[in-house]
Order: sequence, then structure tokens, then C-alpha cells
Amino acid sequence: MAKDRSQREDYGTPLKRLLVVVSCLCLALIFIVWRIDSPRVERFRAQVVDAVVPNMEWAMVPVVGTINLVRDFQSYQRLSKQNRELRSELRRMQAWKEAALQLEQENARLLDLNNVRLDPRLTYITGVVMADSGSPFRQSVLLNVGSRDGVRDGWAAMDGIGLVGRISGTGRTTARVILLTDAASSVPATIQPSGQNALIAGDNSAAPLIDFLENPDKLRPGDRVITSGDGDVFPAGLLIGQVASDPSGRLRVRLSADYERLEFLRVLRHHGTEGINTPGGLVTPPPGALLPRPRPKSLGADNG
Repeated sequence: MAKDRSQREDYGTPLKRLLVVVSCLCLALIFIVWRIDSPRVERFRAQVVDAVVPNMEWAMVPVVGTINLVRDFQSYQRLSKQNRELRSELRRMQAWKEAALQLEQENARLLDLNNVRLDPRLTYITGVVMADSGSPFRQSVLLNVGSRDGVRDGWAAMDGIGLVGRISGTGRTTARVILLTDAASSVPATIQPSGQNALIAGDNSAAPLIDFLENPDKLRPGDRVITSGDGDVFPAGLLIGQVASDPSGRLRVRLSADYERLEFLRVLRHHGTEGINTPGGLVTPPPGALLPRPRPKSLGADNG
């Protein structure tokens, strides 16, 4: 048995060598034939291609499929890389967007503080909100301006758009502002265009109540609510908000001030409404206001 195995091994080695030699000769012959520049050889090559290539489409299918698979995989890798880069860029853009929105809001508030026109007799001082009370039963904030800046109790505080509250307690360098939403806040107001007077009373909710109305039927959602100036509590004409109604049907004020982003407040210097001591002065013009003006000389009179 050992002899037979050795004989089979002896036959296998020469056959392998013979196949290798024949394959090399065939490849060399194909190479030589394919490189010969002759019309006859060219026609022979064309006949070989016409006879072999159409019949080898079945053999090219897996090759083409493999090539397409490799290309798709490379394309998928490129897409995955681009997707990661786009996600990273999107996160950066979202961070920049958030920063831009914050700067835009702060810029808008600062512009409002500078551009909102009130009574020219009113002056103001701007303070930065340092902290809030953090209590659901007391709605207030703390400003970094106080008695050394001339701030007094009762003065109105605005955020540049609408009324926020009033000063209630001043220190040397700080002052506390009671917000309109506080339960201790009550502001006399006028509702436009109906012209009705009302009282805006806080109840520790985001929308204060409208009380003491003469005719609630005349009110419409969206009507403008401003301070009336009654009682010398606030100057007249300060914007408070707009009329709205809650699910229970009670009338409330949707405040114009942005209570979620109170960063700067403007404290109005208000020394009370100027009294009228001479009512006749409102009707009668001051002396000399109605004196006739001299008539200009005509050109004809000068020439004469």
C-alpha cells in the first residue's frame, strides 16, 4: 500500500508541471498573437472575439456584480463619512444659531430700551436683573440700582416693551420690583378702544385678572390695555398688554413684557401728575398770543 501511494504521488507531480508548462505556452501564444500587427491576425482576433465574448456573458455577471458591490460599498463609506461631517457641522450650526438668537433677543431688548418713546417729561435709569424671588407666592425681581441712583418706591419698571411692575423696597445699591403677576399688585388701567377703566390685579399667574369693569361686553380679545394714571401710581399710557380670556371665561391680560427673559429693566422717574391750578389757562391763550402780526409791504408800495 505504501508503494502504491508513492507511485500516485510520482504521477501527480509531472502532471502538475506539464499543466503549468502548457498554460504558460498558451498564454505566451495568446500574447504573441494579440501583439502581432497584421491584417490576417487582426481578422483572426476579431473572429475569436465574436465567437467567444458573446458566449461569456454569464461568466461576466458575477464579475460585474462584484465590481458594482465594491463601488457601492466605497460610495456607502463616502456617504457615511459625509453624514458624520454634516452631523458635526449641524451641531456646531445649532450652537451658533442658539448664540445668535440670544444675542438678537438681547440686542432687541437693548434697542427697545433706547428707542421706545414715552412722555418727554419722564426720564429713566436702566438696571440689570440680578435675581428673582423664586417663590410661587411672591413674584419679584432684584435690580442692581438703588437709592444712590435716585430710585424711589412706587416707580414703574419696564422691559422696553411693556410694564413689568413697580419698585417696592430700595437699598443703597439694589431695589426690588414687585411684578404685575404678584397677588399684591393692582394697577389702574384703561382698555382701548372702548376707553373703559379697570383694575389689573395679579393672582400669581402669568396673566393678571381684569376687575371692576363697567361693561365687559364691550371688550374684545386683543384690545390694548394701558395704564390710566389714576391715583398717581403709574404714568398714563404705559403699555400693559392685551385682553384675553381663560378657559373659565374670566377676562385676563396677556402681558406684553417678556417675563421669561427679564435681563434689563428701565425704572421710570415719576414724581406724580402735575396738578392744574388755573383751569382757565387750558382754554384762554396766554397774553400776546393773539396779537395781529404786521403785514409785509407789497412790492408795488415800495416802487411807488
